[in-house]
Amino acid sequence: MASCRKFFVGGNWKMNGRKNCLGELICILNSAKLPADVEVVCAPPSAYIDFTRQNLIPKIAVAAQNCYKAPNGAFTGEISPGMIIDLGATWVILGHSERRHIFGESDELIGQKVAHALTEGLGVIACIGEKLDEREAGITEEVVFKQTNAIAANVKDWSKVVLAYEPVWAIGTGKVATPQQAQEIHEKLRGWLQCNVCEMVAKSTRIIYGGSVTGATCRELASQPDVDGFLVGGASLKPEFVDIINAKQ
Repeated sequence: MASCRKFFVGGNWKMNGRKNCLGELICILNSAKLPADVEVVCAPPSAYIDFTRQNLIPKIAVAAQNCYKAPNGAFTGEISPGMIIDLGATWVILGHSERRHIFGESDELIGQKVAHALTEGLGVIACIGEKLDEREAGITEEVVFKQTNAIAANVKDWSKVVLAYEPVWAIGTGKVATPQQAQEIHEKLRGWLQCNVCEMVAKSTRIIYGGSVTGATCRELASQPDVDGFLVGGASLKPEFVDIINAKQ
């Protein structure tokens, strides 16, 4: 039953915002009516993690958009889980399609990052998803199961992991997987977890959907039994993010 899984809505602000406009967004979120039974997490650019945590109400958690697989060292431009925690954030997004396809991160590297982030105590929003040519070739399941396997091999405590299914062809394109398409893949992912991890993990792990989610599309998506929330890109920078958080109400 989906009711045993707390609805989870993440806002991925990507490389957007400055203090003045993010401050306005934070004020909107702070004054919004947010349901008690929904977990909300916002992921600002790393430069603004501290600013966001200092100004956002405690009920809304803060995430980093990425981290490295080591605690410190000669890794110019990277950020470690320990630094993220030091700034007051409690989650990190890993394996986002932009990290995979723009920055060339491999399944193996993402798995290593997942392992280190969990060891350091961060919650992980682990992203998976197929490209348009992969969907059209009929290999969606093969692609997302391979990505999920690389993540699962590095997880000991699933209570700290949220899986985010984000079909790459629907990210920032305005195209949205239909509620039926999203439900189909979420259900198959849950089946994969049952077969490859265990039944308890399959039932309890939240699988959220990402890919051009808006105030207009969120309610029908949220009504699907295996859709446990959203990872929201562009709309998380707008007032309609509040509507998405309230999609189940």
